[in-house]
Amino acid sequence: MRNFKRLFSILSICIMIIMTMTVVVFAEGNTTSEYVPSLYATAWALVPPVVAISLALITKEVYSSLFVGILVGGIFYGGGNVEKTLTHVLNDGIIKVLSNPYNVGILIFLVILGAMVSLMNRAGGSAAFGRWASKHIKTRVGAQITTIILGCLIFIDDYFNCLTVGSVMRPITDKHNVSRAKLAYLIDSTAAPICIIAPISSWAAAVTGFVPGEDGLSIFVQAIPYNFYALFTIIMMLGIVLLKVDFGPMKVHEDNAKKGDLFTTGARPYAYNEEIKENNNGHVIDLIVPIASLIVFCVIGMVYTGGYFSGVNIVTAFSKADASVGLALGSFFALVVTIILYVSRKVLTFKECMDCIPEGFKSMVPAIMILTFAWTLKAMTDSLGAAPFVEAIMKGNAKSLMNFLPAVIFIVGCFLAFATGTSWGTFGILIPIVVGVFANNHEMMIISISACMAGAVCGDHCSPISDTTIMASAGSQSDHVNHVSTQIPYASIVAIISFITYIIAGFTKNVYISLGLGLLSVIGVLAFIKNREKANGTYIE
Repeated sequence: MRNFKRLFSILSICIMIIMTMTVVVFAEGNTTSEYVPSLYATAWALVPPVVAISLALITKEVYSSLFVGILVGGIFYGGGNVEKTLTHVLNDGIIKVLSNPYNVGILIFLVILGAMVSLMNRAGGSAAFGRWASKHIKTRVGAQITTIILGCLIFIDDYFNCLTVGSVMRPITDKHNVSRAKLAYLIDSTAAPICIIAPISSWAAAVTGFVPGEDGLSIFVQAIPYNFYALFTIIMMLGIVLLKVDFGPMKVHEDNAKKGDLFTTGARPYAYNEEIKENNNGHVIDLIVPIASLIVFCVIGMVYTGGYFSGVNIVTAFSKADASVGLALGSFFALVVTIILYVSRKVLTFKECMDCIPEGFKSMVPAIMILTFAWTLKAMTDSLGAAPFVEAIMKGNAKSLMNFLPAVIFIVGCFLAFATGTSWGTFGILIPIVVGVFANNHEMMIISISACMAGAVCGDHCSPISDTTIMASAGSQSDHVNHVSTQIPYASIVAIISFITYIIAGFTKNVYISLGLGLLSVIGVLAFIKNREKANGTYIE
């Protein structure tokens, strides 16, 4: 009750401050036929996500924090007009994002995958795989390395990566007392960072579509060695696991996990999933076949939407694929195969299979709610002109920065993706600007496009309202705020090293020098942290 009163007080103060500001800011209304808010394309456009993120980190409660951010955006857009504010939040926000075909496809994929996880648990496939893995994976390090390897192998799409890796590896990491927060970090760090350096992925398709007048796929491949944040994140993750180094809030979670507490905090958003009765007669095949069919059908679904079966080559098909439709189609057919498998093997009855579908839906409710609010918050920032605001700043200053531009692009990409929760939107804003500025300097264009992609992934990696971050929490069944707060210190170190490396790359224009110095910096930081822990007596094997 005390926490609720404190939260209510904070929200009330925020709303009163905002309402007070609107009296001054919106003194002059817009009288044109096409309504444009007074704050359009100004720094105020980025205030709603900043409010939402700040409240989430302060209160440790994500739903109300996102809603307050949405409300702030609606008030800014409506100019203090209550009717315009409410209709904008509902019609142009929540209802619009839930009627968007792409978003609906992602939600369908989430629900079906939740149903499949419920089926695999009920059939005993997950438990059987856990028993099999326990004979081959003997240590905590082994469990974490296996998670990383599986995450690297599933590079087609970040959503698919997060949820699939989580459902397969969660029983194994639980058995070896790896905290849910650590599992979420490993999943998140092998999602977007892997997809952004994989030429055949939904992310590569997105980037190639934002490079006007150029061979998008060729530029994407050339940019991979300069994608410092993605590469350094993978090195950082491997170093943390192999050297057994943890710091910040993650160390608290990991130390508690070694004592048997996988969550540390009281939040258990997926606790009811653990109450599902498992079939002890299940076999490893009851997990392998569903997961394999999911991978195969999702890949087929994506290339189908890209026109592969109409004669287009597979690379082009991936570049034109609709990930939302492809994943929805693939997961549907995988669900059908899973039900047929279990019923034919008499592992589950048809009725039991049907009972798992609403259970799976319930398991994804937290992720669906956060995603819906995050999409709505992005709609608010879009309606306030966040993209034109950032674009105007970059176009006005880009040519005067030149050698520093890769580092500046990286920072702007980080901030924009963090504030809006979307890396693809960041690509769409910044990459065309970079191409225009460096049209006659191919080498600098490649470095700067890499910086844009790296910055977008970094911001997406850290942002509480990023859909990939939300998916990682759902896949690991970790409290979302726990995942964000434990991951940010790790991502921040990599971001700082990446920023410095982009400054070096902007002047040297040599990938070997800049990449080598960056890698040595990551390893040096980890070695320093480990030695400091040993000196302080806090290092635990």
